[in-house]
Amino acid sequence: MKKYNLHSISLVIASLLFIVSLVFIFSGKIEHSGIPLVAFFCFLAIGFKGYKALNGYVFTSLLFAGIVMAFYFPGLFIEYKGFEFTNLVVPLIQIIMFGMGVSMSIKDFAAVFKSPKSVFVGVSAQLGFMPFIGYFLAELSGFPPEIAAGIVLIGSSPSGVASNVIAYLAKANVALSITITSIATLISPFVTPVLMSLLAGEYIEIDIISMMWTIVKMIILPIGAGLLFNRFLKDKAKILNKIMPLVSMIGIGVIIAIIVSKGRDSLLDIGGLLLILVLIHNLSGYTIGYWYARLFKLSKKDARTVAIEVGMQNGGLASGIANSLGKIATMGLAPAVFGPLMNITGSVLASYWHKKTPSDKE
Repeated sequence: MKKYNLHSISLVIASLLFIVSLVFIFSGKIEHSGIPLVAFFCFLAIGFKGYKALNGYVFTSLLFAGIVMAFYFPGLFIEYKGFEFTNLVVPLIQIIMFGMGVSMSIKDFAAVFKSPKSVFVGVSAQLGFMPFIGYFLAELSGFPPEIAAGIVLIGSSPSGVASNVIAYLAKANVALSITITSIATLISPFVTPVLMSLLAGEYIEIDIISMMWTIVKMIILPIGAGLLFNRFLKDKAKILNKIMPLVSMIGIGVIIAIIVSKGRDSLLDIGGLLLILVLIHNLSGYTIGYWYARLFKLSKKDARTVAIEVGMQNGGLASGIANSLGKIATMGLAPAVFGPLMNITGSVLASYWHKKTPSDKE
């Protein structure tokens, strides 16, 4: 009963803090609304934690708390005594990818042999549609070249671990989700640079070989190390599997906060339009992924999986690539917006599908 009251009270406090924030904003004192907004999202997360239907939004609420802090207090995430926090982006991604490798085993790739058609449909949809949708939106945006290139970049990236979680919540095919994520991630060092050269070459100069090596260092080597760790140190791997999801979430939050703080001025200028374009990109992925799968006669359960895999991209990888090019404040903006947004839309979609269990015959 006490636990229930704690979460209920937190939601009430969150509501009051939101009202206070609105008062500051509409009274022209926007600079004073930062702390109440940060507190609002923190109390909202505590409140959501107490309700099963809302539990999936806890991480997203905390992400928005970090984003608001980065907007109002950008200095906290830019540098400390001469140390640039952008130097943390690649190591954090490598830690996240290592955690992904630890949670995997060779058995996870069994779905390739059990249902090769479903895997092919998922991977081809993800890396076949999203890059071109990104290019189309970038062309329409009228954004500066580096920011436009970021939209293509997020579309040219594979899915991440978040899609596997959403697939589980949506009662989709989790084994297929993990396999599509794994295959798309493993081929990304070769596919993503080529797609970027083809579709974003008019916006920025792309060195294909350099980008391939960057992705190998960020993705393949850490995942490989994680697989070996899981293979030879299984007992310790079980311990890591329990803590790595939390570490990954914190890492993603820090990366997004760093990007937002670096690109704050650009986001203030084009943030609204960028949000709309990224939302269109994300929702197009869900829609095209689902019906593309159904076109190939995949079951509704597998179609859900493909939809989630196509709509949810690896924003961390895209951010790392942008950072490696020295363009995290511009090229990294679309991935920074896409990440939190896809968690919201993915959670909503999962909640909807969770109530509608597909039969094996569908």
